Amino acid sequence: MADPIKVGNVTIHRIVEQEGPFFEMLKFFPKLTKQVLEENRAWLQPKYMSPKDELMLCIQSYLVQTPHHNILIDTCVGNDKPRPARPFWNMMRSDRFEKALAATGLGVGDIDFVMCTHLHVDHVGWNTRMENGRWVPTFPKARYVFADRELEFWTKRNKDDAAQCPWVTDSVLPIVAANRVDIVKSQYTFNDLMTLIPTPGHTIDHYSVQVGRPGADAVITGDMIHSPLQARYPEFGMMSDYDSAQAGQSRRELFGRLCDSSTIMCTAHFPSPSRGRFVRWKDAFDFRPD
Repeated sequence: MADPIKVGNVTIHRIVEQEGPFFEMLKFFPKLTKQVLEENRAWLQPKYMSPKDELMLCIQSYLVQTPHHNILIDTCVGNDKPRPARPFWNMMRSDRFEKALAATGLGVGDIDFVMCTHLHVDHVGWNTRMENGRWVPTFPKARYVFADRELEFWTKRNKDDAAQCPWVTDSVLPIVAANRVDIVKSQYTFNDLMTLIPTPGHTIDHYSVQVGRPGADAVITGDMIHSPLQARYPEFGMMSDYDSAQAGQSRRELFGRLCDSSTIMCTAHFPSPSRGRFVRWKDAFDFRPD
């Protein structure tokens, strides 16, 4: 397991479920042209793009340990979940997530809060587990923190066409039914060490999480960025964005504010070690891994 990240009196662990090539670059980023791909091939391969021009992704959670709480940010894909549209996630049976969590010295019963940066399939899966034929909260004492407009959007989407978002049925609504949800604004001060930052666009009410205090802090980005290519070209949206133009604005705003600073960026999907800092690059940014 990768070394934990220390920011002040907070420790951040990566809980990895999967890592490898998943989607063709040109399909994943609809505005990406073959010309721009060729111009960037030398630094993208092999770390960020496979020999077959597939995007290299890590599917992971972040465990944040403060002096007061154990907080899990995003919960990957999960086991036993029907995902017919994504064969590589359909009815998964893997112990990697649970082993990675155990390697931190904690178990499911030690998690106080689960924060979902947004409610996409690969960020809510371990919210629930199957028990006696029904989906129940995986983390028995945790409160789950959802953004209000995000939950409203996906609840309606599920009501209108549940077959298009099965993860809402099995990994979101059971948490609501169990009365385990804390519904907040995407701009929200959780406590003196954790603040939610609105970074909309990938989904309607996506948030990132700032951890620590100025001078010793990190931002857990969620899916406001999927590849370092989007730092150099912030306007490149991805195939599942709710509003790619807004997502590009979120990238420019956040990186513009935090680039060339000491803030560590903990990305949801960059390959290991997944963390680094953003610096200025032309009229945009570049990612420098730790």
